[in-house]
Amino acid sequence: MTADLTLVVADDHPMFRAAVSQALRSVIEGVRIVEASSQSSLEAALAAEPLADLVLLDLTMPGAMGFSSLIWLRGEYPDLPVIVISSNDHPRTVRRAQQFGAAGFVSKAAPAEVLGQAVKIVLGGGSSFESARAERSEQDAMLAARLAQLTPQQFRVLMLLAEGLLNKQIAAAMGLAENTVKIHVTAVLAKLECRSRTQAAVLVKSLDLEDAGE
Repeated sequence: MTADLTLVVADDHPMFRAAVSQALRSVIEGVRIVEASSQSSLEAALAAEPLADLVLLDLTMPGAMGFSSLIWLRGEYPDLPVIVISSNDHPRTVRRAQQFGAAGFVSKAAPAEVLGQAVKIVLGGGSSFESARAERSEQDAMLAARLAQLTPQQFRVLMLLAEGLLNKQIAAAMGLAENTVKIHVTAVLAKLECRSRTQAAVLVKSLDLEDAGE
């Protein structure tokens, strides 16, 4: 496979990013690899590479909770295909990845050949999932639609809110005025149809992974 392609590898483990990058270069001649190690660095990478062709996404990076990065990507870059790469390959995890908009799923335990084949299929406009077919969940669909309404900054506020941070702490972490954070929190709660910060945190927690850990 030969193409002038830019792929983003988002994972917080440097050795795994290196292994994925090597596997990709073995199947795509001349491919450009852009690496990201957290939600914030993923945002920065895509801001710098808005025409990237594919994201290979880990689900447990700093700044993310479960499927939150995937939902953010689908909302901000709806035409950018995403392959989830995770050590949590429980069938429900795979199904939820598909429902939340991933174009493919590859277990971290899979050989490099499986990853290469999945990348080829997805870049060709197809989808690649290991065995599991999505069983539609109306609850997940509603959750994804609500979260997709958030701006990138509101999304970051929500993630920090879900960690239990106060407005003052969120303001310090994001370099914003506390009043600006209050405005964002109000908007986030309205878009998510939540009556309280606690309710919003519980909603974010529902995005977390189940059964096997990363």
